[in-house]
Amino acid sequence: MKLLVDFLPIVIFFIVYKLTNDLILATAVLIPATLLQMAYTWWATKKIEKMQLITLVLVVVLGGLTVALQDGQFIKWKPTIVNWLFGLGFLGSQFIGKKTVVQRLMEKGVELPSRIWRQLNLAWVVFFATMGSANLYVAFNYSESTWVDFKLFGMLGLTFVFILAQGLYMSRFMPKDNEIED
Repeated sequence: MKLLVDFLPIVIFFIVYKLTNDLILATAVLIPATLLQMAYTWWATKKIEKMQLITLVLVVVLGGLTVALQDGQFIKWKPTIVNWLFGLGFLGSQFIGKKTVVQRLMEKGVELPSRIWRQLNLAWVVFFATMGSANLYVAFNYSESTWVDFKLFGMLGLTFVFILAQGLYMSRFMPKDNEIED
């Protein structure tokens, strides 16, 4: 259910764009959809994660500029800024605190050496930097429609592949069943 709620605004944005071929209108619908998503999340959980709050602020600010100035260039920057901010946050966790962001998010279910947590965290830094750059490349070198498709399917697909690859990498360092029983 959480995954559906998290992706609902972007799906609504995508549907409105595909039905109207109007980036400004799709963005105008994205803003209240994201606000409603956050209101529902707050109502259901009584908390908003930092990543969600950053995304909300960027949707409102960049989406607002897109609608107010009738210029789709602003909203095209949102995925890049979000990815680069997340990358900076993950990078900062390499130097601030005892645990990286990846370790804090996953350590309850996975036990890995600290060296591996740091490698996984750095992999996320590179991933976020690459995704932000890929967004700019697609946004400013391909058609608007291609960018909208990439924003939903390309970025989601690449994230899924990256998570799978990370899971395979992590599995190399997890104890085997027979090691646990000994």
